[in-house]
Amino acid sequence: MPLIELQIENGVARVTLNRPETFNSFNREMALLLQQTLDHCNTNDEVRAIILTGNGKAFCAGQDLNEVTSPELNPGFRKILEEHYNPIIERIRSIEKPIITAVNGVAAGAGANIALACDIVVAVENASFIQAFSKIGLIPDSAGTFFLPRLIGFQKASALMMLGDKVSASEAEQLGMIYKMFSVENFEEEVAKLASKIAKMPTKALGLTKRLLNQSMVNNLDQQLGMESDLQIESAESEDYAEGVNAFIEKRKPVFKGR
Repeated sequence: MPLIELQIENGVARVTLNRPETFNSFNREMALLLQQTLDHCNTNDEVRAIILTGNGKAFCAGQDLNEVTSPELNPGFRKILEEHYNPIIERIRSIEKPIITAVNGVAAGAGANIALACDIVVAVENASFIQAFSKIGLIPDSAGTFFLPRLIGFQKASALMMLGDKVSASEAEQLGMIYKMFSVENFEEEVAKLASKIAKMPTKALGLTKRLLNQSMVNNLDQQLGMESDLQIESAESEDYAEGVNAFIEKRKPVFKGR
């Protein structure tokens, strides 16, 4: 069975981590395949939104420890970070299409931080998030030290990373770590509705919004205002802007093409 499953339908690419027997923990092959799959979604004009999720009981348990403890298979931590996780995070943030993480179960270690790097994070009610690194004497990676303090604040992020506490989906929603939590019964339906909605929106404008949010992490106010001006002009030249204005004037629902 493929380690990464890809389904594309009605503008939505569903990317599924598929090592359920290991709670979708990453080995080298799956990490490289995820990068290739994200690249395909990025260049495929049919794709206007991406769902990242997992098969089985877990979203992703992080690194497969059997790989790093094997004398034959262990690629070493530098290679794991520089060739596996860092490129995945870079792709998630650079793809100018909305990426929804559908956390279907536990998200631990690198799995949690990959989820939190995406644009919109939703979780099933029995999911959980764990910064599990300190439990085995490691530090958080996969941009966890970058995104988590910005999502929930320095103090809470520091405690979760040092203590390795489990955070329920309900608490994650209350903290602002994720966008929404859904019931087990409605999870798949709600994820599909969300993805369908965002896939029909003006994809170019959403991509430019994502670029602005990325830069807001490092820009000062003047730089951000200048970038907003430049990208607003670019978005105003899009077909979707013309369609949005015409639909507003004509009092009808816009039909965006993502261009």
